[in-house]
Amino acid sequence: MEENTLFLRFGVALLIGMLVGLQRQYAYIAYRGETDQSTMVAGVRTFALLGLAGAGIAMVGDQLGSPWPFVSLLLALTAFFCVAYYVQAQDGDVGMTTEIAAVIVVIAGALAYWDELTLAVALGVVTTGLLSFKLELHGLAASISREDIFATLKFAAITAIILPVLPNETYGPPPFDVLNPQNIWWMVVLISGISFLGYILMKLISSQRGLSLTGILGGLASSTATTLSFAQRSQRSPGHLAKPFALAITLAWTVMFVRMMVQVAIVHTALLSHLWLPMVVMGGSALLYCIYLYLAPSGDDQEDVKVSNPFELGPAITFGLLYGVVLFLANGAQLLFGETGLYLSGIIAGLADVDAITLSMAELSRTETVAMDVASRTIVLAAVSNTAVKGIIVLATGTALLRRVFLPGFILILLTGIGAAVLL
Repeated sequence: MEENTLFLRFGVALLIGMLVGLQRQYAYIAYRGETDQSTMVAGVRTFALLGLAGAGIAMVGDQLGSPWPFVSLLLALTAFFCVAYYVQAQDGDVGMTTEIAAVIVVIAGALAYWDELTLAVALGVVTTGLLSFKLELHGLAASISREDIFATLKFAAITAIILPVLPNETYGPPPFDVLNPQNIWWMVVLISGISFLGYILMKLISSQRGLSLTGILGGLASSTATTLSFAQRSQRSPGHLAKPFALAITLAWTVMFVRMMVQVAIVHTALLSHLWLPMVVMGGSALLYCIYLYLAPSGDDQEDVKVSNPFELGPAITFGLLYGVVLFLANGAQLLFGETGLYLSGIIAGLADVDAITLSMAELSRTETVAMDVASRTIVLAAVSNTAVKGIIVLATGTALLRRVFLPGFILILLTGIGAAVLL
């Protein structure tokens, strides 16, 4: 091995150890309020040495052609930390976070020597992140309910057990030949996963978030639920919150356009080259109005949006059925009425849900059942109709002041969407 390569690998191991060690030493001082660090099990220097030890012992094992040096180090380290844990437990400290982190640093150091640099760095960053977000993760654990846990477990069980045995093939003549049971459930997992990310982020940040951040996270979970929640809440809130409510709603819409592009990129990346411009135009117009509302003087408040766990089986199965129906109808509409039928199905599907038609068009274009320009226009029309429905929700359920603040932005987004669909 060249000397430069060897120094690079040991350097990565050293930096990983220092990164984790700095966090552990900072946490010891910050959480305990102690300046005397002599009772620490391991600080920044010890963790840096552990990273080097992991790389060094991996090198020794490589030279000897045996895994036992590395295994012996792990066993010795485990024995040492067992003794340290016993001593600390006598004083009432029963945490093992530092000890586990030390073992991970040794493993990351060994991975760095074995030229798994990306994995080693990722392991170090993730470990540091988990250690740093102690309060947030504890807050998340306190905020989730028993129902959340059971909903997530049931969804995971259904996915892990049923998905592998679902048929990975289509059945029947057109338009039935687009319905693939395994593919449909994968789409459910995709949408539920994206929504669950927003749901968890909302739980993590808890009630300390402001309206703007709630709008962003709400758009990731469900822009329709966010729109309805804030529109209804405006009836019970002071008038000075009209602009913050409008900003939160518009931010949720902006995130929806980004979310749609992410979905397309995952299912059929090539379609994104046709779709990104109209989505950016619509999302950009929404973002411009968000900037205007943000710069305009207004009040602020802390508000929650009620969003159910996306991993609940009922909504997940409902979306799977909706996706299958939309996929079937879109393919049938194209066979019967050509492009016009597809555009009409996009508008109608968008009235209820934009995710199903977006994934359907991405899938149909991927299998070359639908041309990519037609699929793109159908998705844009669905986004326009969905935006129109949410705008009507705000105008129908919001206060007069919210309607007055919200209406210019709504018209701007709607007109740019229609223009993008026509010019696409």
